[in-house]
Amino acid sequence: MTDQNWNALLQHQIAWHWTNHLRPRLDGLTDDEYLWEPTPDCWNVRPRGTGTAPVLAGSGAMTIDFAMPEPDPTPFTTIAWRLGHVIVGVLAVRNTAHFGRVPTDYQSFEYAATAAEALAQLDAEYATWLAGVESLGETGLARPCGEAEGPYAEHPMAALVLHINRELIHHLAEVCLLRDLYLHTGQKTRREAS
Repeated sequence: MTDQNWNALLQHQIAWHWTNHLRPRLDGLTDDEYLWEPTPDCWNVRPRGTGTAPVLAGSGAMTIDFAMPEPDPTPFTTIAWRLGHVIVGVLAVRNTAHFGRVPTDYQSFEYAATAAEALAQLDAEYATWLAGVESLGETGLARPCGEAEGPYAEHPMAALVLHINRELIHHLAEVCLLRDLYLHTGQKTRREAS
């Protein structure tokens, strides 16, 4: 049996999905799609002062809707909200905790007002995450995550990498599905919007 480079395998798992499925499906995302509310009372990213959710997080002109604890059932979330969650909660917070990113969290982050801004934020956080995972090498994958991961502090970094890979695939697939729903429910098509 040959030695495996687990770090390279973990990177390849997400990089392959990112390059071949997820990121290409986000190309051409319009502002209408980004902010589209397919159901009443969606959680979204909104101009400051216009949201009605119990928690309106963000430091810039836009805020993201939240509630703590979450209501049951939770409101439907838009593409903008889901991208905000991936950019901040999945990637940026972990990049801060593990890879030297300037500190941020849901409250201090400047959410994007446009689809293009959100995709640029997503690309930047993904690149930081992937480079950070590579920097761990084989040894770093075995070290504990540390207190930033709360009850998972003693779990190895490899477990966190696998979790983030799942989160990226899961949430960005939801965004892709919402794009399909937008296209097939009588909304202006991406080609018509261009």
